[in-house]
Amino acid sequence: MSSGLCSVDFEIHGYVQGVCFRMYTEKEGLSLGCVGWVKNTNKGTVVGQVQGPKDKIKEMKVWLSKEGSPSSRITRAVFTKERDIPQLELSGFKTRF
Repeated sequence: MSSGLCSVDFEIHGYVQGVCFRMYTEKEGLSLGCVGWVKNTNKGTVVGQVQGPKDKIKEMKVWLSKEGSPSSRITRAVFTKERDIPQLELSGFKTRF
């Protein structure tokens, strides 16, 4: 029997640093009932991981690839390591530095 939970890693390309992208990602994740983390990279992208119910992860992927923070301009969203998980491995949604 499946738990219905999954985990996915992401990397967002475009104008995504200095536009509160991480803060909005945290807010969106929490509002969907997901857990995870997000951080800036030194190459100008934003990376992270999100875990939660599959339908909510699907919504989060759409948000990350099309919406983002109000001032961001997303050019590409890459999702990797998508996998089913028996239980959440993280708690809360945090910005890492």
